Amino acid sequence: MSQRTRAGLIALCLLAVLWGTAFFVPLPYVTYYPGPTVDILGTADGEETVQVTGHQAYYDDGELRMTTVYVSTPQEDVTLPDLLRAYFDPDAAVWPRSSIYAPDETDESSDRESAVAMVSSQDTAIAAALTELGEDVDPIVEVLDVTPGLPAEGELEVRDVLVEVDGTAVEEPQDVVDAVDAVDAATEGQPITFVVRRGEKERTVQITPERVGEDLRVGITPGVGFDFPFQVSVNIADNIGGPSAGLMMSLAIYDTLTPGSMTDGADIAGTGTITPGGEVGPIGGIQQKIAAARDAGAELFFVPADNCDGIGGVDPGSMRLARATTMHAAVETLADWVADPDADLPTCEDASS
Repeated sequence: MSQRTRAGLIALCLLAVLWGTAFFVPLPYVTYYPGPTVDILGTADGEETVQVTGHQAYYDDGELRMTTVYVSTPQEDVTLPDLLRAYFDPDAAVWPRSSIYAPDETDESSDRESAVAMVSSQDTAIAAALTELGEDVDPIVEVLDVTPGLPAEGELEVRDVLVEVDGTAVEEPQDVVDAVDAVDAATEGQPITFVVRRGEKERTVQITPERVGEDLRVGITPGVGFDFPFQVSVNIADNIGGPSAGLMMSLAIYDTLTPGSMTDGADIAGTGTITPGGEVGPIGGIQQKIAAARDAGAELFFVPADNCDGIGGVDPGSMRLARATTMHAAVETLADWVADPDADLPTCEDASS
């Protein structure tokens, strides 16, 4: 064997090792795929997903589907084969990790953030639906999350209404943060008094902040909630998080609280955040959510107006896409479509013309 042949074989072996290594080296990207859809008008474990106490509920035919996306997690290794698979899948997408996750974000912190967002989104969706119905909705401050292993665990629960902290009335979430931050060296180690309302009862608990790094923490996430005239809950699986189902939850709640079927038995899907006043906001993964709804057999899909620029190239099949700016507009659009599936509806093309 000549020296040139030997050198060529060595080079080929090195190249093969480099390619083999490249196939298994984690790369700083995130993949998006269509996820499952959930019919909010349906049932979970034999019970209606939308539960109402203190008001007549109407459970009729039809489906109002929230849509989800499979996203690779912060600590998941995304390799070259993963990227190639997503690149050649027309319904998938690839994004730089830095555009989706913070540098120090973990699977656990991401899950907790999504869970907090879902609790807040559910309450806001209820507020939007009741506001559309003309009900009075008053803002409150409530517990959105309790961190395991910190002092509030076992003392406070998610959706406890925060009434007072150390004798000061709680009017906004920052009041709770300020009360804990006010603990100094002289008072560190002493309990803080929390007055909370759980259901119809008030209770007083003593919680001693614990130092985490340089900060004192009790282990709760306070946030804005609402005092409703009657009880409404949306029971979504714990493994689904984030705020993007706001619009569809608000429509499902509205449908449940009004006689008759808004959908007239049809399969409707969509996405979008919601504000208490009913404004629809943008979400991530719009193309994957449209694909998920299409594959689930939805006939109409609500696209947040601010996501219209991101739907180019997506194949909705026979499913119609309607632009949503507010919950009120979505209610009217759905009524028009039910009356005539070929009716002129607000579209993304209208917004860009």
